[in-house]
Amino acid sequence: MTDTAAEEDKDPDIELFVKAGSDGESIGNCPFSQRIFMILWLKGVVFNVTTVDLKRKPADLHNLAPGTHPPFLTFQGEVLTDVNKIEEFLEAMLAPPKYPRLAAKNRKSNTAGNDIFAKFSAYVKNTRADKNRSLEKSLNKALAELDEYLMKPMEDEDQGRHGVESTRRYLDGDELTLADCNLLPKLHVVKVVAKKYRNYDIPSEFRGVWRYLRNAYERDEFINTSASNEEIELAYKDVAKRLGK
Repeated sequence: MTDTAAEEDKDPDIELFVKAGSDGESIGNCPFSQRIFMILWLKGVVFNVTTVDLKRKPADLHNLAPGTHPPFLTFQGEVLTDVNKIEEFLEAMLAPPKYPRLAAKNRKSNTAGNDIFAKFSAYVKNTRADKNRSLEKSLNKALAELDEYLMKPMEDEDQGRHGVESTRRYLDGDELTLADCNLLPKLHVVKVVAKKYRNYDIPSEFRGVWRYLRNAYERDEFINTSASNEEIELAYKDVAKRLGK
């Protein structure tokens, strides 16, 4: 192999900076950090991960991305700080034939479940007991819409063999896509935090949502990029409000 061919075969120099946990070293709660972490893992590229302790942000990192909170990324020395732009950049730069394409085939997969996190935030931040029920119903409605999407067969599924229900593993099919990298970290936070601070469980009748989560929990790309449940609960300790009388 020539030197030029060897150079071309090398992975680009990538370093991902993610939020650190309470110990300053482990992975902290940040769905946006996990989103980029999952994308890089699914691309099959070699990369380094650095956890950033926001309480003691090192000077060299401050100089690298002044005023920026993780996640941010360096790609061949270029600093990228906007999560959506990082996703677009990685999809364009880490492309076939060497790296898999991760974009969803169905446009609706990119927006499925996109209002769940806002409904969840309103629910856990609410302090008024008289509003709790309606905010919970609002969260359930958003989850029901996601469930409906996950249960409806895609055009390329063999609908005759499977009846009227989809059996796909993820939002867009049986492979994880950019849409999953965006939604799954948030959905996991909803599950963990709502249980801890509101004793809320995602309703069991949302079989599509539960199938989706169970399939995600079998994937290294998801479980090894996530903060621990304890870290997630800790991150919401001051955010999730107690209900008043």
